[in-house]
Amino acid sequence: MGFILTGEKGKVLIVSYSYSGNTYKIAEAIQKQTEGDLQEIYPLIPYPMSFPDLLEQVKREIKEKYKPRLIVPNCSPEQYDTVFVGSPNWCGTIAPPLYAWLCRNRLEGKIILPFGSHCGGVQGDMKRDVARLCRKSDVREPLILMDDGGEGLTEKVEEWLEKNSLPRRILSQDSCM
Repeated sequence: MGFILTGEKGKVLIVSYSYSGNTYKIAEAIQKQTEGDLQEIYPLIPYPMSFPDLLEQVKREIKEKYKPRLIVPNCSPEQYDTVFVGSPNWCGTIAPPLYAWLCRNRLEGKIILPFGSHCGGVQGDMKRDVARLCRKSDVREPLILMDDGGEGLTEKVEEWLEKNSLPRRILSQDSCM
């Protein structure tokens, strides 16, 4: 049994950038509960695997508000009503690939639900950071989880969806959807 969003804000897109796979695992849990379309974004030039090199590059990109070129699916967010946007927490903010995607897409009038993963570093304010880029959108409270959310990920996502007052209905197993 899963949840889907219904009503006037029913069409769901989940956009996720995940460096290590942690954010993607959260995105998959959201997709299972909302039955939204899941789309991964990638920087055209991958990030270094060495943590010191990654950290140096990320700090520079965030400071310069760098927008990397992206490999994105052929998917227009304009056709969706609700957009979940996921990113690792890098240096207390969203990763440059998600920053670039948000800057390049029109999300006015949509419900935006940020989600992210972290490894214990500076938390930052994901809602504020996303809201600054999506000024004419309804940006809701984010879901921020340590690593990939660990045990109980499904329940954590379900509770978050409930806290954000999204219209839902339970799909029965005999549903034709």
